[in-house]
Amino acid sequence: MQTRRIGVLTSGGDCPGLNAVLRGVTKAAEKLGWIVVGFQDGFEGLLPPVRHIMLDDAKTAGIMQLGGTILGTTNKGHFAAKVGAGDKTQVPPDVIEKARKTLSDLAIEGLIIIGGDGSLTSALQLHEAGIPVIGVPKTIDNDLEATAVSFGFYSAVHCVMEAMDRLQSTAMSHHRVMILEVMGRHTGWIALYGGVAGGANIILVPEIPFRWERVAEAVRRRDTAGYLSTMIVVAEGAVPEHGEKKVFQTSNVSEHRLGGMGEMVTGVVSEMTGKECRLCVLGHLQRGGAPTTLDRILGTRFGVQAVKLIAEKKFGTMVSYQNYETLAVPIADAVNRLRLVNPASQMVAMAREVGISFGD
Repeated sequence: MQTRRIGVLTSGGDCPGLNAVLRGVTKAAEKLGWIVVGFQDGFEGLLPPVRHIMLDDAKTAGIMQLGGTILGTTNKGHFAAKVGAGDKTQVPPDVIEKARKTLSDLAIEGLIIIGGDGSLTSALQLHEAGIPVIGVPKTIDNDLEATAVSFGFYSAVHCVMEAMDRLQSTAMSHHRVMILEVMGRHTGWIALYGGVAGGANIILVPEIPFRWERVAEAVRRRDTAGYLSTMIVVAEGAVPEHGEKKVFQTSNVSEHRLGGMGEMVTGVVSEMTGKECRLCVLGHLQRGGAPTTLDRILGTRFGVQAVKLIAEKKFGTMVSYQNYETLAVPIADAVNRLRLVNPASQMVAMAREVGISFGD
């Protein structure tokens, strides 16, 4: 009897915790006596010339603490199915057929796809074409509605907190306003949690349109009260009231790249308050580095659960984390549904209680 084979790939942007998922998949599969085939560079590894490696205990030893992914990844190529928030394109039928042939030639019984909303949109199209897939949610933005949290998020938040710790000392020394622009695309989870953890005075998120005068007022109020500095965290997708998101770059084959709101806030706040303002854009630093304890555990749990779903033949589902348990939800219920920060949530209310302004 031939040993059963499953496949796994990492797609989209990298983030801390991907290797923990790969290790969890491999260990769970080996316990069942299965072989794991890892496809390299995302979905592109499924296409000729096929690029894959065999994953086993030796190959995945010591990788859990590493950032990035040992398989490589990409958010471009033949399978790019997202062009913006809520917008998608169709993966060409001939591309899907090439992927199907690769999986058939390698006798893959189920393919685990680790990725964010765009990658899971592609995964859904493979499922609808009859290819047995299981999704694993991955995003530092924490914006997938079908799971309470995704690995990578708390590692990104930790990066924001550390950056603020460092910026605080230089801000106080020079009596400056420091603006920190963080990732998050269309949601403000990283800005909110990172800002609270780092002691921000003002947090600007996409879900709460801000007023320039309110932001300036908050800065002036701190100055009058004798504080030596003001710390502002700006989500890249934050928007002023009656304004628009700042788009750094657009593309016909991938999602719009946001950026520039931090620069705008720096200029306007400086002009309106007369204070010396400095900008720091964290950018891809939030994606790199070793995963936090929680992300290592969460990634491992997601990997083990994905193998379990293959064993139960629950194809077309995605691993979800709810109420401290890993569950399964249909991929169709997971994609194109952003989990937004609720302006009336307890977290936002708590932030206001400790004196944080949202500029509204």
